[in-house]
Amino acid sequence: MSARELVVLGTASQVPTRHRNHNGYLLRWDGEGILFDPGEGTQRQMLLAGVAAHDINRICITHFHGDHSLGLAGVVQRINLDRVPHPVTAHYPASGERFFGRLRYSTAYHEKARIVERPVSGEGEVLAEGPPFTLEARLLSHPVEAYGYRLTEPDGHRMLPERLAAYGIVGADIGRLQREGALEVPGRGTVALAQVSEARRGQRFAFVMDTRMCESVHALAEGCDLLVIESTFLDEAAVMAEEYGHLTAGQAGRVAAESGVRHLVLTHFSQRYAEPADFEREARAAGFDGELTIARDLNRIAFPKRL
Repeated sequence: MSARELVVLGTASQVPTRHRNHNGYLLRWDGEGILFDPGEGTQRQMLLAGVAAHDINRICITHFHGDHSLGLAGVVQRINLDRVPHPVTAHYPASGERFFGRLRYSTAYHEKARIVERPVSGEGEVLAEGPPFTLEARLLSHPVEAYGYRLTEPDGHRMLPERLAAYGIVGADIGRLQREGALEVPGRGTVALAQVSEARRGQRFAFVMDTRMCESVHALAEGCDLLVIESTFLDEAAVMAEEYGHLTAGQAGRVAAESGVRHLVLTHFSQRYAEPADFEREARAAGFDGELTIARDLNRIAFPKRL
């Protein structure tokens, strides 16, 4: 199993279909799991996908329309039923705090786990900073308050074995050099980290759900290795998309192309489209030539390899 992957639990928009459950996406990022937008039926989709409650460290809700949040009640109760030992942090629009509370305590159960609420407000904010990533939220454009989320891994260094060997640096000294930035090597003097490594760009991920085109969409998508973005409609329904606060496949493809996205994942399809093959065609026509996935329920999508 990839250390970094997206597990797609559902891909429908407002109305589920026989083949598409309501939204739900688990991002595995090394040892941490972030559950995005648990719609109705998420708990069962987790079972089918092999995702356990113990895998969840954070829950990120973009907004409080039902297809993005009605599964929260079951997920929270499952976290408690399974006695998840670590705290689970929940991010959601502060304006919907009453909805979060109603879903969290929708029925009687025994609270055995710790859910830490960290709502988002204003134009957005940095929600977590430092290893293993920085998590930020940005305000989108939708009829109700909605936020997109972006994870950025800190830039690092890739050690070069031939240069380490040339300076005689081995074993635990490699770790010391990485931590401290320099190392005294007998007969070689001070060896700086830059002398035996090259810069390694941190990976980037963004999750953009229900929104019209706005500045935040581009800001979230900029330079992403993996972008998960709604494409509720095809371009022929662009007027309807604007009215209801959604994107088309062409708009999503254009954003990805202009933002230098490496792997584009299109999802959140209207029930009017039985087979979303045309979504790829329109995203390509808009100029995106990178890796592209039309999300299907229970897909597992690995992160692109590092550059």
